[in-house]
Amino acid sequence: MAAELSFGSVPALYREVYDIVCPSGQESRVDREVFVKLLMKSNLPKQTLSSIWDAVDNKSGYLTRNGLYKALALTAMAQQGKNIEDGDKILENFGDQELPRPALGDLTDLKTLSIKVRRERNPCVLGYRFMELIELDAIEVDLIPEKKGLILKHVEYEVSSRRYKSKVLRRYNDFVAFQELLLVRFPYRMVPRLPPKKMIGADREFIEGRRKSLRRFLNLVARHPSFSEESLLKFFLTFNGADMQHVIKVQFRGIPDEFVTSPLAVQAKDLVPMDTQVQFSNSRDFIRILFNSISHIKGVSDRMVARSTGLAADMLIFGKELSVMANDPPALSSWSCGSIDTWSHLQNGFKSLSVEFGVLADKSQKQAHMEDDCLVEQLQYFLDLLTSYKDLCDRHEKGVLSDHQRALQKMGQMKKRKMSATIQGKEQTALVEQLEARIIEQESEINNMENRNYFSLHCVHMETQLIHANMELLVKIMEGLLSTQVRGHQELAQMWENIAPKIKTLIPPSAKSPSTSPATSPTSETAPSSFR
Repeated sequence: MAAELSFGSVPALYREVYDIVCPSGQESRVDREVFVKLLMKSNLPKQTLSSIWDAVDNKSGYLTRNGLYKALALTAMAQQGKNIEDGDKILENFGDQELPRPALGDLTDLKTLSIKVRRERNPCVLGYRFMELIELDAIEVDLIPEKKGLILKHVEYEVSSRRYKSKVLRRYNDFVAFQELLLVRFPYRMVPRLPPKKMIGADREFIEGRRKSLRRFLNLVARHPSFSEESLLKFFLTFNGADMQHVIKVQFRGIPDEFVTSPLAVQAKDLVPMDTQVQFSNSRDFIRILFNSISHIKGVSDRMVARSTGLAADMLIFGKELSVMANDPPALSSWSCGSIDTWSHLQNGFKSLSVEFGVLADKSQKQAHMEDDCLVEQLQYFLDLLTSYKDLCDRHEKGVLSDHQRALQKMGQMKKRKMSATIQGKEQTALVEQLEARIIEQESEINNMENRNYFSLHCVHMETQLIHANMELLVKIMEGLLSTQVRGHQELAQMWENIAPKIKTLIPPSAKSPSTSPATSPTSETAPSSFR
């Protein structure tokens, strides 16, 4: 039976279902696995579901958009108790009327399955956009105020996960144990670095910096496609028992690395393009240039935060000194002032202005916090990602690639010894047999290493794409720069405008000159317009 839909008006529900099983940007076809799961949500008998599939099957292993719409129409009619054996004739009767809507329940899991199937079909394309990575999870790491321990005090962190709706307490050494296991499990992936451990003298600034670094570490891990579904990560984010550092090591002792468990390992050679080594080298150069530029931009952002913090401190000092002048000086007599009452007016004005400068200081400090959150932290997050890529490249070259080269050298040496022993004749027969056995064993090891090398290159390829999937973060950073500067400067400008009238009242009425000439400063420069 033809799979095309020629009759009836398509209801909005059909388009919604199509958008779920074929997300925007994907090729417009519905995979059989996804379609079967969709049909099962109708709760129809298997025989009926089989009939619907036969009616729309175009023998290609997937459905077109019209094929899906026809299947939805047949499903709705079957749910109404109608016979769908001659589905085409039934559909013709609808003419221009709207087609029936099937009851399918919650379709949330279908989108996830559809994306998963498409990514598995093309393992050389990462298939993630930036916002999809962000949606994987959001981790917060908060400092627990009190330090625990009878003799040696330690810091605890409350780690919360949006995905698992969990809150757990973790120590720094728990993070260390977790990262070590990640490196064992995923030696060919970007495992972020941890902040350094300070043995003694950890001040407040160091502890706060480490808290932010641990938060970045966990978000990078939780938003990594290969790590996000790993039981190791879930255990770290949800286990509420004591002695986490020991328990997690016991729980995941002997955990195999990704090469051993990945179904792609056996076909790794076919997944590596011919020009991978050239592209890999180019990518490393690009990441190095990108890292240097982002590092310089972060330096600028650090100085922006320092300027806002410095302005806050300066405004606080300014306000404090105004308060001192308003309250501390002794009362002055006419001996000092004569008939000039300027100082008394200044004192009254300084009291009010000291409060305003305190508000300015508070606003400047908030500006510093916004710049730190929207710029510095986001830039450092991206730098942490680039650093983990560099570490991965180093592990690839110093690890599996180096091991492979050493194994080849060892094989060459054994073959030379075998040739030499063969030439010497029968007296070396036993040695020749021993060397042959070792060569066979070594060849097996080399084959395994070659597969590991190809798998490692495939992983590096995917991790490179993951870097590019995160490039959109740079747009978010630029948007953050714009919003913080526009909002911050507008609010500060408005606060200065509000202060201007109070500054004008500092001049007593008796001191104002009747002259209409512009006011001038002691240095004979024209005063700002607000003082005219």
